Amino acid sequence: MLSKNKIRQIQSLSKKKERDESSLFVAEGNKMVSDLLPLFHCHTLVATEEFLSQHHRCGAEEVVESSREEIRKASLLCSPQSAIAIFCQKKVNLDVNALSDGLSLMLDTVQDPGNLGTIIRIADWFGVKDILCSPETVDVYNPKVVQSTMGAIGRVRVHYVDLCRLLDGMNSAVPVYGTFLDGDNIYGKELSKNGIIVMGNEGNGISSEVERRITERLFIPSFQTGDSCSESLNVAVATAIACSEFRRRMI
Repeated sequence: MLSKNKIRQIQSLSKKKERDESSLFVAEGNKMVSDLLPLFHCHTLVATEEFLSQHHRCGAEEVVESSREEIRKASLLCSPQSAIAIFCQKKVNLDVNALSDGLSLMLDTVQDPGNLGTIIRIADWFGVKDILCSPETVDVYNPKVVQSTMGAIGRVRVHYVDLCRLLDGMNSAVPVYGTFLDGDNIYGKELSKNGIIVMGNEGNGISSEVERRITERLFIPSFQTGDSCSESLNVAVATAIACSEFRRRMI
């Protein structure tokens, strides 16, 4: 049976302060919980008898068998399923030197949880292992971010750092790419196999402080032939296009 205290604990993790103090986060849904069980240490698993029968060796510290109705009371989702899990946050170390060898993403104050979750999923798809976030970027363990990653949160390392300080300390030979309206067409530009791709805030783009440290300015052109088109691309969509073009050059 799911106690009132456990329901309060689950719901309290919707708040960043509670997540930071406890180093815990919540994930919901049959597939989401199943995907994350091998990737994170599970503090508490709340699930129906049917779900638990399929996950005998879940490794959770605490297992609570509950009804769908009890799960609904605790859930942070509009359409809860058969499982809610409280996981321990991972401690990830940033190897700055390793950034020189591969492709990384840098997010300058991305604030929409759905965008961050989708970008993490995109990074996972294109084999980008590290995402460097400004402190103002939405928390990676925000429940909406977690759900949007569709499990990719367990395979991509997300770091919160001072972006300018990090860039100032990087090897000058590492290219730093950013997308701008006055940049070079990404489809005709020579692109490196390594480097950092910077994506900016949903409304304001890349900050002036970070912009000064960008060495390669890129532009994703519109192919609209009419008189007008959308003013800009969603940041997650732009990230997907950029990652796809970088990886295409490796084929």
